[in-house]
Amino acid sequence: MNAMDIHQILKQLPHRYPLILVDRVESIVPGEGIVAIKNVSMNEPYFQGHFPGYPVMPGVMILEALAQASALLGFATLNIQSGADALVLFVGVDAARFKRQVIPGDQLKLFVKPIRSKGGIWKFEAKAMVGDELACQAELLCTYRDSK
Repeated sequence: MNAMDIHQILKQLPHRYPLILVDRVESIVPGEGIVAIKNVSMNEPYFQGHFPGYPVMPGVMILEALAQASALLGFATLNIQSGADALVLFVGVDAARFKRQVIPGDQLKLFVKPIRSKGGIWKFEAKAMVGDELACQAELLCTYRDSK
């Protein structure tokens, strides 16, 4: 798979508004990595309270966007097709660092690469960039489960 539009993403991820945080996949190579996009808009519901008069995307939402990109990479790597009864569950985060505020109008570019898989747990190296500036980096732990 080279790229995915929002319709293909919605077929893979169970998330829906307001929690779908990947707008487009620019490239995906199963087992190697994904580059995805999250367009940050003032219409995001969390900006009503985070923070009034000074909107900043919550760090946990940046991590969730990276986790969703990780899920898309995992599904591609495991060759799980659209409509499969599988979920990716976010089970941990290590070494998270926030380096730049993300504000409305920014475009987050999400980069995720697998580090390893052991005992049903995948570990990913993830970073979110705004232009050439690092916004967030972390190691994400995810597991895959049958949703039935």
